[in-house]
Amino acid sequence: MKTDVSQFPLVWLWFNASNDEAAASSFVGFEQLLARKKPFVLLNDEGFDTDGPREHSHEERKQTTLWMKKYKEALQTYVKGSIYIEPDALKRSAVQNFATESVKFWGYQMHLVSNKNEAINLARTLMGS
Repeated sequence: MKTDVSQFPLVWLWFNASNDEAAASSFVGFEQLLARKKPFVLLNDEGFDTDGPREHSHEERKQTTLWMKKYKEALQTYVKGSIYIEPDALKRSAVQNFATESVKFWGYQMHLVSNKNEAINLARTLMGS
């Protein structure tokens, strides 16, 4: 995972970006965001793979779940939402059930929009400005 915090409180994430960091370091970056103790919004413009998300190993799922439990309160407090840009209406529709269910795990709402302008406007709304 690669992040860009240069526009904080808008935080851009890219899950498919080639990166030398190990998966565990993704948690470190997220912990640094949460340590700011300031609200922010996550944004992603990679679109969605209609074949579904990549399968994670048992160990990856276990580590993610343990990390999530440890930081759930901070996630609910500081992450005002995640916004995914997907221009294809059919793909957005196909992912909607996942988006609705993700709040139960992560503690913040996942939103789907069609373009960057929509994403920025929604992020500003979520941030209350």
